[in-house]
Amino acid sequence: MISVIIPTYNEEAQIKNTIHGLWQYDEEKLISEIIVVDGGSTDHTVAIATEEGVKVVVSPRKGRAAQLNFGAALAKGKIFYFLHADSIPPRNFTADILEAVKQGYSIGCYKLEFDYPHWFLKVNCWFTRFNVNGVRFGDQSLFCTREAFEKCGGYDEGLLMMEDQEIIYRLKKQGKFIIMNGVVITSARKYLDNGIYRMQVIFYYIWLLYYLGYSQGYLLGVHRRLIKKHKL
Repeated sequence: MISVIIPTYNEEAQIKNTIHGLWQYDEEKLISEIIVVDGGSTDHTVAIATEEGVKVVVSPRKGRAAQLNFGAALAKGKIFYFLHADSIPPRNFTADILEAVKQGYSIGCYKLEFDYPHWFLKVNCWFTRFNVNGVRFGDQSLFCTREAFEKCGGYDEGLLMMEDQEIIYRLKKQGKFIIMNGVVITSARKYLDNGIYRMQVIFYYIWLLYYLGYSQGYLLGVHRRLIKKHKL
């Protein structure tokens, strides 16, 4: 019933734990498939995911938007669950999603928590409980019905960044949105690699530039120049 779609690029350190977490926390056995959509990794991501027995495909185009659309086009489930490769959903998440759909919600996500206990990160995560589009990011994961996804046209493949911010506006026009109880635990690796406060300033800066209308090429240049170990 639920197709889990995970975009990857050089995620050999994370993907095995993510896949294990999905199977472990799908207590109602509602996952029909896990699709790992790779963007041309140069490490062992594809081999590791393949060994875990999930469906692994290589997207014709690199980029989260293009990879997520490619996975959705191959998916068989009536509900899509988009998840980052370094994030783990809460226990029994599939039952949460199914219950939300039964209650009439066609789009939803979880609140966020990082795997590093720093007060500043906890404060940032606290804001993800609010239904405000400006704090909706892919780290929180996203479920939507196939119908809502297809009606909104999927992810905008013209976006190299902020694709998760953009699609939420269009998805909300297709149905009711819910922030479910529970948290997705995501890796704090970017913060640890770049400095917690510095990384947050960079994120806010890129977010602001996006809403001011700067081009994707410009945003990408800022990202590559300022963020260590970037993958864009």
